[in-house]
Formats: sequence, C-alpha cells, structure tokens
Amino acid sequence: MSTQRTGRLYGVGLGPGDPSLMTLRAVEVIAEADVVAYHSARHGRSIARSIVAGHLRPDHIEERLMYPITVETTDHPGGYRGALDDFYEEAAERLAAHLDAGRMVAVLAEGDPLFYGSYQHMHKRLAHRYPTEVIPGITSVSAAAARLGEPLCEAEEVLTIIPGTLPEEELAARLAATDSAVVMKLGRTFPAVRRALERAGRLDDARYVERATMDGERTERLAEVDPESVPYFSVAVLPSRVDEVRPEARAQGEVVVVGTGPAGPLWLTPETRGALAAADDLVGYTTYLDRVPVRPGQRRHGSDNKVEAERAEFALDLARRGRRVAVVSGGDPGVFAMATAVLEAASLEPYADVPVRVLPGVTAANAAAARAGAPLGHDYATVSLSDRLKPWEVIAERIRAAAAADLVLALYNPGSRSRTWQVTKVRELLLEHRAPDTPVVVARDVGGAEESVRIVRLAELDPAVVDMRTLLLVGSSRTRTVSRGDGTTVAWTPRTYPAQGASDA
Repeated sequence: MSTQRTGRLYGVGLGPGDPSLMTLRAVEVIAEADVVAYHSARHGRSIARSIVAGHLRPDHIEERLMYPITVETTDHPGGYRGALDDFYEEAAERLAAHLDAGRMVAVLAEGDPLFYGSYQHMHKRLAHRYPTEVIPGITSVSAAAARLGEPLCEAEEVLTIIPGTLPEEELAARLAATDSAVVMKLGRTFPAVRRALERAGRLDDARYVERATMDGERTERLAEVDPESVPYFSVAVLPSRVDEVRPEARAQGEVVVVGTGPAGPLWLTPETRGALAAADDLVGYTTYLDRVPVRPGQRRHGSDNKVEAERAEFALDLARRGRRVAVVSGGDPGVFAMATAVLEAASLEPYADVPVRVLPGVTAANAAAARAGAPLGHDYATVSLSDRLKPWEVIAERIRAAAAADLVLALYNPGSRSRTWQVTKVRELLLEHRAPDTPVVVARDVGGAEESVRIVRLAELDPAVVDMRTLLLVGSSRTRTVSRGDGTTVAWTPRTYPAQGASDA
C-alpha cells in the first residue's frame, strides 16, 4: 500500500524587479516547482510573472490568483476587508489542492515574501498544514537606496518603514520622530505623503524612487515630483543624516525650545524628536542634555542649572549666526523651565528677528498624576516652592489662596540640600484648610531608574523624604484614594463638584 507524498509550499522572493537580482535559491525553486502561482490585478498582468518569465517551462502549471477588487469600494457584505479575506481563503484552497496532490508549489512575490507581500496571506493559511520554505528577496527599500546611491542608516540611526496609507497626521508624526525612513505604497497617497513630509520639516531631504531596477526607473527630489505622475510602485526615501551637511551659516537660523518630559526617550513627543535630530546645536542644563542621543555633526553646549538667562542669550546668538538651535528643558519647557527665559531674551532688540518656537513636553505634574491615578481630574494650581526667584512670602500667600479655594496643588521644587524647611511650613499652611487625611502623592524620579510613587496622608507627609527630584500632589477635599483588588492604591479627584450647600449624600 503506497502513501501519497505531501507537496511542499515555497514563498519565493523575486527581488525588486530586475530578473538578474533574483537569488540562486529562488531560481532553483522555480526550476523544480510543479506549480507556479502569482497574484495579479483584474487586468491579468503580473509583475511577478514577468520577472520569472525566462525561467518558466511549458509544463509548469500556472495559477493566476486574480484580485477581485483593487480599490476600497465593494458591494461585499464584509466590505473591502471581507472581500479580500474571501479571496485569500479561495486562493489558499486552490493551492492546497495541488499540495494535497503532492505537487511542489512556488508562490511568487516581488521583493521579499514577508515584507508587505501578498504571499504572506497564503503563508498564514497554509504553512501550518504543509512543509514550507520562504526564500527571502531583495526589498524595494534596499533597491531604492542602491539606486539613489545614499546610505539609509548608519551607527545608531533608526530606519522607519511607513505605509503611505496611514492618516496624514500619523505620517507626519512618524516622519518627524525618525532618523531615516522609507514610505511605501505611494500612488494615490502621494499628495498626503508630501504634505506630511512638509509638516515634519523633512521635505527638502526627501528623495523619490520609481520602479527601482525596472524599466521606467526614475529618481529625483521628491519636492519636484508631479503628483499626477506617481505610480504605486514608487517610494519616498529619507536617507541617513550622519553625513548631512550642517552649514556654518544660513540666511536665518532659529531657536526651538523643547521639553524632554520627566525622564528619558519614552517621554519624548515625535515633534520634539524631530527638532532634536534636525538641530545643529543643543543648548541646555547638562543633566537634560544627557537624555538626548549624541548625533554626529551636532554641537552640544551644556551648562549649570542656574544660568537660564545666559543660556537663552547664547542660544539666540547662535541662531543669529544661522544655526538651528534646540534649547533642551526637562518636562514641559513652558512650566518652570527654559521657554520663559528664551522668550524674555528674544523680546530684546538684538534678538527680536530671531525665529523662536516652543514645543510642548510631558510635565512632571502630569507624569506623576498618571502614575498615581487621576488626582488632577478637577481644578488644580501649580506652585513652585523654590524661593530663588521669588520671596517665600509670595509662595505662602499663594498656597493659602489655593488651599482656601479647595484646589488640588501640584508643588514643584519642594526641597533641596539648601532648602529643607519649606515642606514643613507648607504642610502647616495646608492643614489650616485641609483635613489631616487629605491624600498627598509623593512622586520621585518619575520615569527614571529610582522611580517611587506613594500616597500618604497630609498629616504624615515626611519632609525628610522630599528632595529636588520629588514632586508633591496635594488633594482637595474631594480627592479620593482606593485600594483595588489588584493590590494597587489609586487617587483621583472627581470631575463633579457639589453645589454650595448641597449634600454629598
């Protein structure tokens, strides 16, 4: 009694289009295959088939897997996705019939089979049922870089591959945040991709590659491409920035004040990442500059934390000489940070014509609140306890007023080695208006290696545990804490507030 052998499935990467760029293994598999399958649009033509045409035999069984739709409009009850799922299921079963008959099936894929390829839909439906091998191929990404003759990424740079079908704002955010990028699937998406590159400040760097290694290949600056001329088989490329020329002088420089959030890279916004990458010079308190990756060609100007005015003027002087300058703050640059110092200096006559932008960052108060729950869910006041730039009498007056108004308080700069008594005094002031069991979030080094977030009673707030890396959130009369079943304790301030004289019941 003989047992029929099971066929073998191959996903064959063909490379970017030039038949000479097929791998030896791809050619071997096609030569041995009984069945050669390929996807096509409704017109029936297949780029994958055209690449391997010189290797097809008369006795090859050809399976043309024709898409039922090519645009996202259909009468299928499951919509576009439903129509495609049905197609993939039917196509997979057609191939399964050959595999069950013991035939060797080669599914062709332009580029690499598992990189935005149609083959992957067959793989997911068949690879667990039959012996399978995937033959990698040169992607259009590598082909585009080769045809441009420009490195894609170097050293610690990050390469991002982005489908042009993403929403325009998402495209802009990802383009702003990365070092180098390739945007796939252009065609009708090209206008939105171009606008996203412009919004991200990357349009001048962008290159366009059409039909890399194929007949009709075209490369040029993306900004000069006619949108009406762009086919699907084209990509936008943002090459490596490592050897980017950073001129000593431009007609006009600028200052961008950025916030790094309370800790490291996880807290950076895409817009801030882009500004930091594009800068010629980074200026800031050394501790905050250390959070920013070192990039070849950039100059870093670190200084002490007590020279804000001098730092601001230094940055503006650089910009006057045509430099792109990023002034680096922790948290949000507009909250007890460098934005005020820069704008104050920029209002003076020598710097009045220097462009200045401020990019927001995650504030320490918001970061601490998120770790604790939602203690800032209702009205709150933000006060710095540092008396270096304002007298203690002003601080105390503001604490009393906020406490009397029943506002949640976010207290910055509560203590340091040279200031050890303010927390004790603030606790006394608050207890004149708040109950002893008022929740206080004691958040230290949020996002950092020594992060600690605790919720204590106001009466038990220990000044000894408070330093310059600590932020305090003092609840209002409405703030609540709850110990949950998962072992966590959370604090929140309800968004509803009873009318004056109304009962809480």
